[in-house]
Amino acid sequence: MKQGDIVKGTITAIKPFGAFVKVDEKTQGMIHISEVADGYVHNIEDYLTVGKTVRLYVLEQKDTHRLSLSYKRANKQKKKRLKIHLKHGFQPLKEALPKWIEGYDLGEGNE
Repeated sequence: MKQGDIVKGTITAIKPFGAFVKVDEKTQGMIHISEVADGYVHNIEDYLTVGKTVRLYVLEQKDTHRLSLSYKRANKQKKKRLKIHLKHGFQPLKEALPKWIEGYDLGEGNE
């Protein structure tokens, strides 16, 4: 196995800093907590459970039978794009802007 490969592995143990994985009879690996999800991971068990088989990305082969693995890189989810539908376009803003500018006070302390 080499960097960039996608492998399947079974979670064998979970610790506060990461999860240990059995890839095959000879190969073990670890998923560091920073490679579980893109955001902050408070509890790894919110994402992974012992006995679960998951897809993993090989970050590095430490030696013949030890791998550094990433769960998040092998299981990327497309981010949802927010769509904004304007019923009236920017017309309400265009109408309100002159009133806002006119009402803006350039008095002392607002320079």
